[in-house]
Amino acid sequence: MPSSRREFVRGTLSAGILAGVAPYAFARTRTKLRVLGTHVTLQEPLRLQAEQDLGIDLEFQPGGSAGVLHQASTRPDSFDLYEQWSNSMRVLWEVGAIQGIDTRRLNNWGEINPLAKTGRLQPEVRIGAGDAPNKLLFVQDDGRIGPVPTERISFLPYVHNVDSFGYNAATIPEGQAYETESWAWLLDPAWRGRVALVNEPTIGLFDAALAVQSAGLMQFADIGDLSKQELDQLFQILLEYRKAGHFRGVWSSVPQSVELMARGDVVIESMFSPAVFALKSRNIDCVYASPKEGYRAWHGVMCLSSETKGAAEDAAYDYMNWWLSGWPGAFIARQGYYISNPERSREHQSDAEWAYWYEGLPATEDLLGTDGKVVIQQGEIRDGGSYLQRFNNIAVWNTVMSNYEYTLPYWNEFLSTI
Repeated sequence: MPSSRREFVRGTLSAGILAGVAPYAFARTRTKLRVLGTHVTLQEPLRLQAEQDLGIDLEFQPGGSAGVLHQASTRPDSFDLYEQWSNSMRVLWEVGAIQGIDTRRLNNWGEINPLAKTGRLQPEVRIGAGDAPNKLLFVQDDGRIGPVPTERISFLPYVHNVDSFGYNAATIPEGQAYETESWAWLLDPAWRGRVALVNEPTIGLFDAALAVQSAGLMQFADIGDLSKQELDQLFQILLEYRKAGHFRGVWSSVPQSVELMARGDVVIESMFSPAVFALKSRNIDCVYASPKEGYRAWHGVMCLSSETKGAAEDAAYDYMNWWLSGWPGAFIARQGYYISNPERSREHQSDAEWAYWYEGLPATEDLLGTDGKVVIQQGEIRDGGSYLQRFNNIAVWNTVMSNYEYTLPYWNEFLSTI
């Protein structure tokens, strides 16, 4: 663990000095930890703070969702930790790219809230369709991943959120959360040519499916696991919209989604929370919708490469423990994300920040984002309300469906169609 390892090193150095041995005799190379993931969490302030706190060298490798998943699943020797979303898990586990994590080495494992362990924050609330995180969390006795609690887990639960779409309120009249805002807006002919989706079939496909279903164009028996016949019909509809010029395009990273709206190329698009607040900091009135049909939810995963051993593995556990230590959770809240043990991060947030980000109360003062710029004006209320309210309205979780492979040619056709 971080403190014990540093104390051991300091104690060893002290013993050497007392014995008349030069300290440099015990010097060692700083451990380098390679973290593969997306721009969502691989941010420079986090890297610098972790290096300072842990005494290790961190190499962040951020990229687009599809690209980093491909790298992780085919080259586990190219990273030590992988940070992305729970829809990565079936792919990574089945190809042997990651190894189990020992919960006994996680200092604050007992503080992890019920969302990751049971799929919901309150027992009376429905669990969204698809792969709720608890279905993928625990390493079962037969080596598969599943919901039965064990001491080995496939990923560290940490950041999470609910996603929807963002729209420019300077062009699209602002709707009512949970009442009039709808996934169907993505297919509104009024916004033809100014709509974008995220370029990730396990995410963008669900945004499209929710839009098609909400618009009454078709219904799905289980939106978390579409049949081949349903996928045939869904993509027939989407390709018709694509050929008619409805979609401006797709984006592969948060910065790309920000620029699409900032330039005025789109007025409505699939969006992740950091992009919304980045646009707000640029004085663009981007609203993050709270669809009446429910959100598409995701849970962040931090996974240990199957190739990571020795000092790098120790450093990886230090880094995982650091993420649950309080400061990182407070930092990530400022871009609209939650942490799995929120009470510890509360100590690192002001009362105004906690009230706005977690309780859904009006901001009592201007609030800063992760870039140090004002992203929330005094008096604003968070889109979608409190932590509980948002996670009590989940339509579907990001999921790798049983027919995932069947979707890929269709998705590529959608991307290439002009």
